[in-house]
Amino acid sequence: MPERILVTGSSGTIGTALVQALDASGYTVIPVDIRPSVWDRKINQSTIRCDLRKPLTGLKLKYCPDLIIHLAANARVHDSVVNPRLALDNYLMTYYLLEFARAKGIPRFLFTSSREVYGEPGNKARFREKDTHVSRLKSPYSATKFGIEALIHSYRDCYGIQPVITRLSNVYGMYDVSERVIPLFMYYALRERELCVFGKEKKFDFTFIDDCVDGLLRIVKRFDRISGNTLNLATGRGERLLDLATMIRDLIGSGSRISVSTKRTGEISSFIGNISLAKKLLGYHPKITLRKGLEITADWYVEAMKERRIYETQRRNLARRGWA
Repeated sequence: MPERILVTGSSGTIGTALVQALDASGYTVIPVDIRPSVWDRKINQSTIRCDLRKPLTGLKLKYCPDLIIHLAANARVHDSVVNPRLALDNYLMTYYLLEFARAKGIPRFLFTSSREVYGEPGNKARFREKDTHVSRLKSPYSATKFGIEALIHSYRDCYGIQPVITRLSNVYGMYDVSERVIPLFMYYALRERELCVFGKEKKFDFTFIDDCVDGLLRIVKRFDRISGNTLNLATGRGERLLDLATMIRDLIGSGSRISVSTKRTGEISSFIGNISLAKKLLGYHPKITLRKGLEITADWYVEAMKERRIYETQRRNLARRGWA
């Protein structure tokens, strides 16, 4: 079982929660990110600032990790349509990490992929891990995630690196003031601004951050027994974006109008994950419903927004897109 764990993207939403959970479980954690951690002073003090888009020949570590957990990514699907270079960055980061692992003899590699690799669902209700096909991919982001999975498997076969791949689905919760749909809708609802749903038919599998982190911890603890597997970490339940917008508006107590526009290029219309394999191999059972998770998130978000520093972070992120 791994004891020393390098986590990329440690300053992000999932990264922050995962590093905290790993530390509480007694692991030695090496946080790596290009950005500082604004959520946790302890994580920030130990974070190794590193641009993973470049060769990691100069990366010096106090401990050689037993496991790399690779979370870092440009994760906005539509952004990759506007600027495909962002998707290429994801591929380069993983390639350089795999080369670092090969050079240093790091045996284990946990990669967080995405439900985007399933593409447009057609007539499928729920996706099992084998239900991928290159012809259904809709964006540069999904294409590079698909390609990264293939690259990781090649490093298993050629160089003996043991991988586990997880496909995450719409993870939300604390530590998120990004432009993802839930923090964006909360930002707008607090300001009585319109909530626009891009695609009336959209329905997705939203995973509360605590359930996601629980699944990742279960993988870490069982890594050597389950290496080589690909696992959905989702809830197995689909929720319409229109219903999501209504729930957020009601939780905030907002008078925001909800509107519907057409689905944007590169976006898919639906995903619900089949999590039976994760249940079987990990004992993974997500506990938080979307409504309960939104209540927890809204309480955290309202308190977080009282800190001017956090408000400015989200305002600047949205201003770059002309959304603030």
